[in-house]
Amino acid sequence: MSIVDSIRKEVERNALRARNGIKMAAGVSSVKNGVTPRDLVWRNGRAELYRYRNDDIRYRPPLLIVFSVVSRAYILDLTPGNSFIEHLLAGGFDVYMLEWGEADERDARNGFEYYVDGAIPAAIREVCKRSEADEVSLLGYCFGGVLTLLHGAHHPDAPVRSHTVTACPVDFTQMPPSLGSIGDDVDAVLGDDGNVPADVVFSAFRSLKPTADINGYVDLLEKLWSDDYVKAYQSMNGWASDHVPLAGELARQMSTMLMRDNAFVEDKLVIGGDHVSLKSITVPFMAVLGEKDHIVPAAAAAPVMDLVGSEQKTELRLKGGHIGLVVGRTAAKTTIPTIIEFLQKQSEAR
Repeated sequence: MSIVDSIRKEVERNALRARNGIKMAAGVSSVKNGVTPRDLVWRNGRAELYRYRNDDIRYRPPLLIVFSVVSRAYILDLTPGNSFIEHLLAGGFDVYMLEWGEADERDARNGFEYYVDGAIPAAIREVCKRSEADEVSLLGYCFGGVLTLLHGAHHPDAPVRSHTVTACPVDFTQMPPSLGSIGDDVDAVLGDDGNVPADVVFSAFRSLKPTADINGYVDLLEKLWSDDYVKAYQSMNGWASDHVPLAGELARQMSTMLMRDNAFVEDKLVIGGDHVSLKSITVPFMAVLGEKDHIVPAAAAAPVMDLVGSEQKTELRLKGGHIGLVVGRTAAKTTIPTIIEFLQKQSEAR
């Protein structure tokens, strides 16, 4: 490329930077998240069960995804062409998503028992009824994985064909100290509604990478000319800033049982007054973790392989970070195809 061509290219990019910069400053965004068609099929309090539309279901049993309790589920259906859900549907699965909504004063007393003994079993029953199935495949994302593990430990006879967890912590001594700041004195950070406010949750996660905003803005300025990059930035940055309140009682139990007692590793799990163990989980199991995950480090997630009682278990360890396990090129090339292959092996053709 000649000097003249290089100058012309940079002038064109500067014009595009100016255009996109003005749009962003004005709050204009063409990004639409979570657009894969779905239907709300069941509700329990703030908990909502969605079924994604799929005219080409080729495998049974249906797949139930249990999402985290502190963020929005659209990260799994970020944008068309960059969607975990899209891949699962194309893979031939009947996909459901259990989301927890925004905790308010009615949820302040919801502890592990509400999720593990109430909502998840009820959602499994609803999925089985609607899909005319005897069991489900279960997938827990991030803290949703903690909930599915506790459910499996307390309900080992639940109708679950296989169990997958993604970016799921079990050894809380290996979690970043700043996340433990919420648990140091839960009551001190509770809002008037008895829950941990969304901005407190956001601050705890943002403190994990205090320079993330600066680095992100530098990269954005350099690539502001690219419409694709700007759309991806708006999608990811929007989701990373979009947290929800955490139920107060759940936060207290997390603080004592998971953070203080490290109950998964130390065999001190208690649900509903019952001592439970991950050894009770014996169905085919897969754990997906990222070596560069700054939220759930590999050292916090990997011990689950030794804790569950499954004879057939698979660890998928990637070099990516927390979000990169389900979003982006690495996810599309490695994570998602491997999860789909695992699920297909545990399924039968319809």
